[in-house]
Amino acid sequence: MPEGHTIHRLAGDALRAFAGRPVRASSPQGKFSDSAALLDGAVLEAVDAHGKHLFLGFGDAGWVHIHLGLIGKVAFDGPVSDTVRLRLTGGRDGARTMDLRGPAACELITEPEKQAIHDRLGPDPLRPGDDPERALARISRSRMPLAPLLMDQKVLAGVGNVYRAEVLFRHGVDPFLPGRAVDPALWRALWDDLVVLMRQGVADNRIDTVRPEHEPAAMGRPPRRDDHGGEVYVYRRTGLPCLVCGTPVRTQPLAARNLFWCPGCQPPHTPPGVRSRAAARAPGR
Repeated sequence: MPEGHTIHRLAGDALRAFAGRPVRASSPQGKFSDSAALLDGAVLEAVDAHGKHLFLGFGDAGWVHIHLGLIGKVAFDGPVSDTVRLRLTGGRDGARTMDLRGPAACELITEPEKQAIHDRLGPDPLRPGDDPERALARISRSRMPLAPLLMDQKVLAGVGNVYRAEVLFRHGVDPFLPGRAVDPALWRALWDDLVVLMRQGVADNRIDTVRPEHEPAAMGRPPRRDDHGGEVYVYRRTGLPCLVCGTPVRTQPLAARNLFWCPGCQPPHTPPGVRSRAAARAPGR
């Protein structure tokens, strides 16, 4: 499923392609035909993105709400196909196209319905003005591990499995750390890092999370080869040596998603007042 940086990038692409000009709207597949007829000839006045939700605003005609889900895709200026849920045509020269295929959601909604979607989502690191304290308030009340909380869109919007794994690694955080053990300083560091990483993801249209000293050229290693692209520390690197400490990267299912982490760089959390086994065995203790 695309992560939030992809949705924010699509919002910008749609705005640049169609903003301020009437569009022709159609549904070659037929499942959005009635709503497309209401949009045909309308002007794209605004775009918005919140987490993994994309909104295209057409004034009095309403908002097109899109959630790509697991298989949905948006393509600009591609070949004509009859599998398209929504096609927009127009732009400055009238020849730009935007095709939406296979979304989990594609619906024409009102402003109050749009607001209801925002209300049920957590803060998004890519939305200016979103308050990270809203997420911390929910995290700090939870006994759940931090890893699944980061991917709960009601807690934090836009973060998926890649950013989740990578930001926890970059800060040496045990993914099984209970939410209620996350202190404000740690949360702010995680949030600020996500803001930087995800903004770069929007600009580059890919996820890169390794620091300069761990890039392929600096380490004399081959670049990563993966459908997701980008240089990462632990995501989908199961069994490979950690780029920092050499410990094999581990994975296990957690809340129906594969969790990736380095046991060396992200040691298990020890609750306050409880000595670790290693400390208990240490001489002179």
